[in-house]
Amino acid sequence: MTVSDDRTVQSTPAAPTIADPAPLGLGAFALTTFLLSVVNAGWAGSSTGNAWLGYAFAYGGLCQLLAGMWEFKNKNVFGATAFSTYGGFWIGLGLWARLVAPHATGHQSSYDLGWILLAFAIFNTYMMILALQVNIAVFGVFLTLELTEIFLFIGNFSTSDTVVKIGGYIGIITALVAWYASAANVANGIGGKIRLPVGAPLVA
Repeated sequence: MTVSDDRTVQSTPAAPTIADPAPLGLGAFALTTFLLSVVNAGWAGSSTGNAWLGYAFAYGGLCQLLAGMWEFKNKNVFGATAFSTYGGFWIGLGLWARLVAPHATGHQSSYDLGWILLAFAIFNTYMMILALQVNIAVFGVFLTLELTEIFLFIGNFSTSDTVVKIGGYIGIITALVAWYASAANVANGIGGKIRLPVGAPLVA
């Protein structure tokens, strides 16, 4: 609060605070990654193989994008960039699956996915390196995701079901790591007796 020369009082309102959106973003990423990865791994069985699609829009897409926007509010540039980008990834992948893939012929869909995943692997590479400054849990998410994207873009470019399946298996691991990081952020954010370690930054 400051008092001006003419004795009028001017108040500066306190900046509003919000809860940490990271657990939501990580949880949304984990669930959608899991649903698509079980398809890539060949575990979906007699299902349609499209269980992931609605959640690409609603949870992995919209909820993760919202988490990214709230991270901007928290002035967390890393979280804002990561969650907003992968929220956009899921929305974009869902749109591609609905609007483009049904009209593809031959191996066009595989090549499309190869380019999409290669592009995101490039983005993920520098985010993985920068995650070394966050904590071990977050670095683990980006490390396993990097491997997932590499195997998937190689598998799609080479139209190799075996390599895509390997990418699916690693994607399931990625989802589990992200779920752990989400659970740890929830537990530690509550401030109760249950605490889950996330590890220190690997690079100070």
